[in-house]
Amino acid sequence: MHNDRLIDPTTRHTTDPFPRQEQEPPGLTAPMSPQPDHGEQSYRGAGRLNGRRALITGGDSGIGRAVAIAFAREGAQVAISYLPSEQADAEETAVWVADAGRDALLLPGDLRSEEHCADLVHDTEAAFGGLDLLVLNAAHQRDRGGIEQIPTDDFERVVRVNLFAPVFLARAAVPHMPAGSSIITTSSIQGFDPSSSLVDYAMTKAALVAFTKALAEELGPRGIRVNAVAPGPIWTPLIPATGWPDHLPGFGRDTPLGRAGQPAELAGAYVYLASDDASYVSGAVLPVTGGRGL
Repeated sequence: MHNDRLIDPTTRHTTDPFPRQEQEPPGLTAPMSPQPDHGEQSYRGAGRLNGRRALITGGDSGIGRAVAIAFAREGAQVAISYLPSEQADAEETAVWVADAGRDALLLPGDLRSEEHCADLVHDTEAAFGGLDLLVLNAAHQRDRGGIEQIPTDDFERVVRVNLFAPVFLARAAVPHMPAGSSIITTSSIQGFDPSSSLVDYAMTKAALVAFTKALAEELGPRGIRVNAVAPGPIWTPLIPATGWPDHLPGFGRDTPLGRAGQPAELAGAYVYLASDDASYVSGAVLPVTGGRGL
């Protein structure tokens, strides 16, 4: 007997090939075709994060926007870190946070700056009266034609955004985070099954796993949990801004589910790890990969 409430994950979102398209980094949502689904119409909150105070890096678009919407609908106050060039995306995310009855704190700036990372923590605490959810999500990647073709300046950008910034932010935040707080990093399938064309990005995502596990061991006795989410191929502005337009028609089609994921399909993983439902989960890496193994 067929159950009409079941949703086939292979067809829940489009399986059509993505059209060729390209943007300059960091990429914006408006030019994307098709538009990503961040859960604007689908995510339903249940009060699992009532009273929590969250800072989300890269919260303007993609996975970060989906997490911001979900956290707000679960009752959290949300601060969003983003680049000034992403202002339009950040303002759109703020509209959805406000729709959930929460005010979004918009904090533009460059995460490569140690001082800015410290300011992010200070400004969030000042606005919300504290900080107990830290989502280290922002990242930069570019297609690499080979190891001899990696520009030093862009390599430094990858490392500073993907690795230095999480250290800067955690270092600033941890002394102020009470027991019951949660830190969540965004790793990647690339940290476990790297592509040669993303060698430097994959390096940083593997390092984030080590960072997550080591920090979980350190902070466990203080009642602070640290976990990671490892997305697979997810349709975010990062993808058309990577520099591989010819790869897009096949993007995500090599997964067992046969399609790329949407940001909305990540939100529940972050909510779970942030909530008391995961009170005995720390040092874990939760894969959301369409069936690709870590």
